[in-house]
Amino acid sequence: MALLFLAQGSRPATGALAGGLLVAAGTILLAARMFRGDAISGPMAFWGLLLGTLLKWILLAGGLISLLGVWRLPPTAVITGFTAALLVHLAGLRFKE
Repeated sequence: MALLFLAQGSRPATGALAGGLLVAAGTILLAARMFRGDAISGPMAFWGLLLGTLLKWILLAGGLISLLGVWRLPPTAVITGFTAALLVHLAGLRFKE
């Protein structure tokens, strides 16, 4: 996605790349939270998933606020990169086997 925005300049390409990397960082945070040790019981796994998902969405919201508000990257590029990465993530869940 960032390569498509490169035709518009470096700031839109950076925004698209940062939006996509933000989703990747959130997914890594969730995975690190879920797979951090030995096997655990069902209820503990459920609460770990809930807490990991909450942390992921806090990271994503804070990252979007930073990208759009602090660094003032182009919103179209950031949201497009963010959405494309989420859609690729969802498509990847379909082919988990």
